Amino acid sequence: MRGPGHGHGRIAAQGDPGYTKPMHEMGIAIEIYRTCREAVQEHGEGRLRHVKIAVGELSAVEPDLLSFGWEAVIADTDDEGAELEVEFRRADQRCPNCGESKDRSEGSWFRICPDCGAPLEVRGGDELDVLEVSFEAVENGAPEEQ
Repeated sequence: MRGPGHGHGRIAAQGDPGYTKPMHEMGIAIEIYRTCREAVQEHGEGRLRHVKIAVGELSAVEPDLLSFGWEAVIADTDDEGAELEVEFRRADQRCPNCGESKDRSEGSWFRICPDCGAPLEVRGGDELDVLEVSFEAVENGAPEEQ
């Protein structure tokens, strides 16, 4: 007999041995998939081929983990193999006094202008959008490209 969380077909519950918290990228991948399926269904039946999304660096989404989650979500579905293209969008730190973008070290956010000491404005980088969805329409059981 197996212990908690190891039964066939049972998902480990919080507190069970071997339980790990789900990554939030998995939930986001599920929502992207749901959104894409709704878009396809507006045109009838179809199979996803390619999905392009924008992910901003301030969106708290790790693109590699999102891609991994996408593969898990579409596995064993009619959409298995659909490509997820992630367009990474950087945020811009701009000084309102100098009128210039200010460089920063990767992963660091020093929000004071190094030249004049003014607080920097941050623009962009919070995107998390589905940009494009392409699919094959299915007419009478046979695929037809869209």
